[in-house]
Amino acid sequence: MDNLAYMSGFGNEFASEAKAGALPEGQNSPQSAAYGLYPEQISGSAFTAPKARNQRSWFYRIKPSVCHGKYQPYKDAKHFLSAPFSGADLSPNQLRWSPKAPLKDHVDFIDGIFTIAGNGVIDEWSGLAVHVYRANSSMRRGHRYFYNGDGEMMIVPQDGAMTIRTEMGILAVAPEEIAVIPRGIKFAIDLAEGESEIRGYICENYGAPFELPERGPIGANGLANPRDFLYPVAAYEEFEGGCTQIAKFMGKLWAAELRSSPLNVVAWHGNYAPYKYNLKHFNTINTVSFDHPDPSIFTVLTSPSHIAGTANVDFVIFPPRWMVAEHTFRPPYFHRNLMSEFMGMINGEYDGKSDGFAPGGYSLHNAMSAHGPDSAVFKKASNADLQPQYLDSGLAFMFESRYVMRPTAQAMSDDTLQPDYLDVWQDMA
Repeated sequence: MDNLAYMSGFGNEFASEAKAGALPEGQNSPQSAAYGLYPEQISGSAFTAPKARNQRSWFYRIKPSVCHGKYQPYKDAKHFLSAPFSGADLSPNQLRWSPKAPLKDHVDFIDGIFTIAGNGVIDEWSGLAVHVYRANSSMRRGHRYFYNGDGEMMIVPQDGAMTIRTEMGILAVAPEEIAVIPRGIKFAIDLAEGESEIRGYICENYGAPFELPERGPIGANGLANPRDFLYPVAAYEEFEGGCTQIAKFMGKLWAAELRSSPLNVVAWHGNYAPYKYNLKHFNTINTVSFDHPDPSIFTVLTSPSHIAGTANVDFVIFPPRWMVAEHTFRPPYFHRNLMSEFMGMINGEYDGKSDGFAPGGYSLHNAMSAHGPDSAVFKKASNADLQPQYLDSGLAFMFESRYVMRPTAQAMSDDTLQPDYLDVWQDMA
């Protein structure tokens, strides 16, 4: 399984085969598939979903997915949690955490997930969980694989490149890129060559799959373009020997033993597949007259909810860009928002903070909790000479949701939680 190539186009119907002739013509489930392969379909939507939202792919695999041992509870990923979160009182205080320290023990991607916050109802396909991850060991080392039956996973690397081996092929992903693994797709994550530790953020989306936002008056161009989303070509593993498949289902982790790799798909076709996107390809839209535009103008992907225009979760980035507006305050304005905002820092320095929001750190401002630039940034921006400026100090992102995000007890007791975050505004009182 060493084939690294991509197909482009968000949500396209793709077809790929690692062996010539493995894909049948005109019949998804033939009486006898080529090479003795087993046809198998994975559905990412209800069978009767509208055509625009109907997602499914056909696999032609060496062994069907039903070939596994009995699932037993898996206890090692003890910090990987799910909704419903703590029922304890939730304050409206602003929260911010510093980056976590490097790992000391050997930990792979699954065991290195640490849940920060979330909300929703898994069995009603709504809500989200936000996690950070650290890993200094590849899943290949233990012949371990994973799939998430509760939601899709958006992986946002902050430090260190990775290789994601999936049922449908390989994705090489590095900081300033993202990867999205759909619900149910099996995968394993390895450290890229030369990396000693990888770390970053995860949005586990229990709701509707991520899609491109409507552009509205922006028109046909701008934001994220479909052709920049990359999908893997077919590549498969074929080995006999013990391995472990970990599954997440109804908020719990389960493990089953397999006699061979589950990444044994020789060919596939469909529109339900993992993908990656380079955030540098985002076409930023911004003001050229006055006022700071709402952060929704920076939306890369959105998971819609049943309330039109109110997202289950939006993925928003704040990339390098020109700031040109006249007679206006340019950093993010003071704000109270119906939506809840989890922010992370990939690299550099966020233009709304002068200190304390470091790469690998994160903050949480829940519904109607006031937030905005710290005192030093406000004073500097209020007296700045308003010339065109290229803002190239860093790359930040936000998971924004209609749900109040309940912090986990482990996040609230973690030694990286900053007890003095509120101090950044106190000399303005």
